[in-house]
Order: sequence, then C-alpha cells, then structure tokens
Amino acid sequence: MNAAKDQVIIVNERNEWMGTMDKLTAHKEGALHRAISIFVMNSKNQLLIQQRADGKYHSGGLWSNTCCSHPMNGESTMAAAHRRLQEEMGFDCKLEQAFVLRYEAAMDNGLVENEYDNIFSGRYDGEVNINPEEVKAYRYIDIEELAVWMEKEPAAFTAWLHLALPKFVAYLDDDRGSAAA
Repeated sequence: MNAAKDQVIIVNERNEWMGTMDKLTAHKEGALHRAISIFVMNSKNQLLIQQRADGKYHSGGLWSNTCCSHPMNGESTMAAAHRRLQEEMGFDCKLEQAFVLRYEAAMDNGLVENEYDNIFSGRYDGEVNINPEEVKAYRYIDIEELAVWMEKEPAAFTAWLHLALPKFVAYLDDDRGSAAA
C-alpha cells in the first residue's frame, strides 16, 4: 500500500495545514483532518450512492454518497476528488466545490470522524466500474426516495451522509434558483 495514502492532513479550525498523521491514528484520536466527499447526479437528477465495502476500516457495509476520502499531503482537494472517483467508482467527471462541512461523529470500532470535509458536486451518465475493495454496491436514487429510506433505516447510512445530504439539497436548490435568475 502507498504510505502517502495511509496519511491524512491534520488541519486547524481554519483548515490550515498543521502536518500529517497516520489515518488510523487520526481516527482513533479524533484529530481534525481534511477530507473530501463527492455527490454525483445523473441527467435524471438522481444521486449516485455507494454501499461501502464490508472490509472498510469503519462504516463497512453502510450506504453513503458517491465517494469519500482524504487528500494526500501536497494534493489539492479537487485533485483528490478526481483521483478517488477513478479509484472507487471507475470514472471521472467535471466537479465543482459545493460547500464545506465541518463535523465530528463517533464511528463504529471506537473511531471518530473529525473532519473539515470539502464537498464536491458533479454530473455523470456513463458507465460505473466499482472497485470491489472499496465499494460493495451502487445505485442511482431520487433524493426524495433516499431521504425517506434514511429516515426509515438510519443505521444503514454513514454518519456524514446524514449531515451532508440536507446541505447538499440546499446547495442544489440554491444552484437551481441562480440558474433560473
């Protein structure tokens, strides 16, 4: 495994670089670190979601947004987003930074996500070729249907999706409003 991929970028509350730390140690200690989350929609305005592989170090088997990860030291969040789309979902598409989500949440196995999460949005209608080491399953889903599913079965979804989805919906609503103006 690439040692750089096993490191996360530690940041302060202003998202300023403070150093790097082993990924698992950062999650054990709850160290604030930089992350990326990607939400890809198709032309039917359905969100591409993934079920994380069972073997992931946390949240295995849970449903989440299109993909999530951490930038490597010296890598921009945008470059990391494109890299991880390729590595996890087997495609790339045009992305734009939508917003930032600062959150902290307890995970399974006693781990903590404490992230300055850069959220990206994209559109894609092509072929998806998942990496089975990262992704167990995927599907496109209407956001309203996803929200109902998440309300009925909250434990089936990652903690960060519960936090990010309402903000992503607001971002989409703002984007549609500005496009109509």
